[in-house]
Amino acid sequence: MSGPRRIVCLTEEPTEVLYALGEQNRIVGISGFTVRPPRARREKPKVSAFTSAKIKAILALRPDFAIGFSDIQADIAQALIRRGVEVWISNHRSVDGILDYVRRLGALVGAAARADAYAVELQRGLEAIAAQATALPRRPKVYFEEWDAPPITGIQWVAELIRIAGGDDVFPERAQESLAKARILEDPGEVVRRAPDIILGSWCGKRFRPEKVAARPGWAEIPAVRDGQLFEIKSPRILQPGPAALTDGVADIARIVRDWARRPVPA
Repeated sequence: MSGPRRIVCLTEEPTEVLYALGEQNRIVGISGFTVRPPRARREKPKVSAFTSAKIKAILALRPDFAIGFSDIQADIAQALIRRGVEVWISNHRSVDGILDYVRRLGALVGAAARADAYAVELQRGLEAIAAQATALPRRPKVYFEEWDAPPITGIQWVAELIRIAGGDDVFPERAQESLAKARILEDPGEVVRRAPDIILGSWCGKRFRPEKVAARPGWAEIPAVRDGQLFEIKSPRILQPGPAALTDGVADIARIVRDWARRPVPA
């Protein structure tokens, strides 16, 4: 066996990728938010959240490698590095970045060929959805909300998946901002002015409440609210920068967009 043999996955996406590559035996600990694949929750101890981790429990697992995501996990990474654990913090934010992440993680565990084949499979799935979207009679404007208080718009890979699925993100300029605080809507009235046809909510683990969104001051005039086009996409399916977003997440968006595009045009 080449590469690290005892891996702690501090977020969900490395667990999903390693299971997909058949390298799950290397995993000794996972994030408590992990839901994919379901068997991972039964088989592996849960030792971290997203912004915190059980450092002593992780060290007890004798890991030789830990994998996390973004600057938000910098403190966890620092604590592990100080105790001699090698840490890889990825920081990918795009669809291409997710595909590259699959390949890089595969190479790290000596499964480069399988990882490349998996990435190709994911890419082909996206291409098929994009091809189907070109046949739709019209494209909706889509507002994606990552959090509600304060409202936070969607990150780059989400905006890209909306486009692949046949829609157009109404805040493309904000999607380029990697940090959530840079995507906070100081003026929620801007959503009213951009008039989305569809509103998608994925509130980072808590249930999306379309009735609360529709009741916001002035939002009744938004086409999506007027026509009842408010939908939840579960955060494990779209807000992780891993395979789930490129399969289940984009499929959810594509279905919603397809149904909207085939609706009779309001008079």
